[in-house]
Amino acid sequence: MLWSYLTPRIPKIGYGLGTANYKRGGGPKLDQKIVDNTVTALKIGYNHLDGAECMSPSSVAARHRLIPPRAYGNEQELGEAIKAAKVPRESLFITTKATVAKDKPIEESFSSSLKKLGLDYVDLYLIHNPFWTTEDDEKGLQEKWAEMEAIKASGRARSIGVSNFIRPHLEAVLKTAKTPPAINQIEYHPYLQHGDLLDFHKEHNIAVAAYGPLTAVTKAAPGPVDARYNELSRKYGVTTGEIALRWCVDQGIVAITTSSNEQRRKQLRGVSICLFGAVLENRDECLVPDLRPLPVESFPHKAKH
Repeated sequence: MLWSYLTPRIPKIGYGLGTANYKRGGGPKLDQKIVDNTVTALKIGYNHLDGAECMSPSSVAARHRLIPPRAYGNEQELGEAIKAAKVPRESLFITTKATVAKDKPIEESFSSSLKKLGLDYVDLYLIHNPFWTTEDDEKGLQEKWAEMEAIKASGRARSIGVSNFIRPHLEAVLKTAKTPPAINQIEYHPYLQHGDLLDFHKEHNIAVAAYGPLTAVTKAAPGPVDARYNELSRKYGVTTGEIALRWCVDQGIVAITTSSNEQRRKQLRGVSICLFGAVLENRDECLVPDLRPLPVESFPHKAKH
């Protein structure tokens, strides 16, 4: 089951506006396609929405091609979709992320994000990545985390966390944190399991959210888990994508999925209906030996980025 104080509040399946719905090229112009995709997700039943501010071409991550230049930048579209769908704010769980730079206060990014979203607060605010610094820059990590704590203390972010952090980054933050990160959002699927990182999260009561949970189905097939995914898919009359999400959720991990395809979104939303009740004969069925979390070297990572 999930750990950390986020457990009772955060929906276990989230709709991400990242990979499939970032605003290509950046800029202030509204991308109506992203708005429409997100409205459809809301109408289907997603109430956990995950966005991010624009990643500038000058950011370390973009310069090193870890992500596309000007990727993400979908907060304006997310805000417009919330308005258009007319879903009560209290029914939603909204996450966004800060692109951190050493010489830029996070408060500046956060204030801009709230304005673009058209919201008074977010449910979860994350440092998008640690690529602006190095693992041994403890002071830099600690100072930026203190800025995050100030934002939480203001009441405008109900919870704060990180994304793409590994153990050294987390250890540095935890040394001085008054409020530990509530969650760390990382790429996670059968072919990328990060060794003992999840155990470290449990030890420190930090929840985990997975982006890319469908990689084994959408990017890395054929692969070692295909036969079991297909077997369970046939047995329960659901998609292999739903099985992939269940593999994460049964480990207590929040699954963030993204798609611009309406039919796939409907299928994936069905995971909460088809798999979260008495339908499964055994809640651990997706964690049979060949799908259980294994050392990273057990499954060479075949996904292309």
